[in-house]
Order: sequence, then structure tokens, then C-alpha cells
Amino acid sequence: MWLLYQFPLCPFSRKIRLLMGEKNVAYDLVREDPWAASEQFGNLNAAGSTPVLVNEQKGIVLADSRAIAEYLEETVEKSPMINGTAAGRAEIRRLVALFDENFYRDVTEPLLLERMKKRLVYKQPPDSRALREAMRMAHGHLDYMDWLIDNRPWLAGATMSMADLAAAAQISVADYLGGIDWKGHEQTRGWYAVFKSRPSFRPLLSERMDQIKPPDHYGKVDA
Repeated sequence: MWLLYQFPLCPFSRKIRLLMGEKNVAYDLVREDPWAASEQFGNLNAAGSTPVLVNEQKGIVLADSRAIAEYLEETVEKSPMINGTAAGRAEIRRLVALFDENFYRDVTEPLLLERMKKRLVYKQPPDSRALREAMRMAHGHLDYMDWLIDNRPWLAGATMSMADLAAAAQISVADYLGGIDWKGHEQTRGWYAVFKSRPSFRPLLSERMDQIKPPDHYGKVDA
């Protein structure tokens, strides 16, 4: 049995949970808060970041969400998420990097700082200017996603891929933290509603953080 060391609002952990759900790979969750990681977790991943995927029976320890995703793609045949032509696979990886790096830096990371870490760790109020800037940046990213959805069935091409999982993971955290204004983004909102209805996504919608509650629309599949 796999153990996934994760944090509920870690978008990279969510990406792997979505992938394992789509591939029907069983796992148990082990929670690691990023501000209070255990010594055991530090021994598993010197970087101290989630997710980490462990199979104790096989002696396998995998860290970094993209490395974990590549491993699962290579070892689990069901529901491939990095497929197609060489050019198509390159496009999937390009978009995964865009969401993992740019969307996270511009939107998810500042929201996590202002609306989660400042409240739970620093006991400080959020910076309203930083929140407005994160939401402004989110509009730019959603504009690009709208364009992709206008021109492709899924973000990277004809079929669902790791690009869609990476985007959905980031957006789900930002949406939980109230950082997404869906007005004017009906294309992406429709795509996201389809994603929320998938069995792999339902466990994420049901989870709640202590002291931090999502907007009312968060758990609704059609909202």
C-alpha cells in the first residue's frame, strides 16, 4: 500500500491525489503540516516539501510531484496522462510547468500565505493589497485558460492530461481560499465544473481545514 505524505491545501499533493484517483491506485494519507514537519518526514525528503509517496514494502520513496507523476505514468498503464505524440507530450509538460510554477507563484502561494499561514502560524491579519494582486493575477491566468478551452477539448489537446490535473489542483486551492472571481470566465468555470464532478475530485471537495472554511460554492459541483 502506498502512503502519501501530504497537506490538505498543498496543490502539488492534490495533483498527485487526482492522478492516483484517475489511475485507481490505492493509497493512505499521512498529513504533514508545512510549518511543523516531523523529523521522520525530513528523513524521507530533505527538501521538507509535500508530497512524498512511500511504499514501505517495496522500499520506494518518491518526492516532488512531477517526479512522482512521471513514475506513476511509467508504472501504471491505466489512464495515461502524458500521452500522444512527442510534440503533444511536450505541450502537456509545458502546461504542467506553467501551472506548477507560474500559477502557484502568482496566485496560490500568496493566497496560502495571506489566508492560511498568517492566520494559523503568525497570528497576523492578511495583507489586503497582496490578496487583490493575487486575484488580479488569477484573472490573467484564467484568461489564458479560457483561450485554451476555446481552441481545444482539454487544456493540452484532445484528451484529459496531466495539464488538466495540475491546473485543477491549483485552482481548487485558490478557490478554497476565496481567491477566484469566476465572473467573465465561463469557459474555465465550465471546464472546472466537469472536473469537480469526477470521482477522483470528490474527496478534495469534502475536506475542510480547521479554522479556515471555503466559500459556499466550493463544494458544489455545478458552481
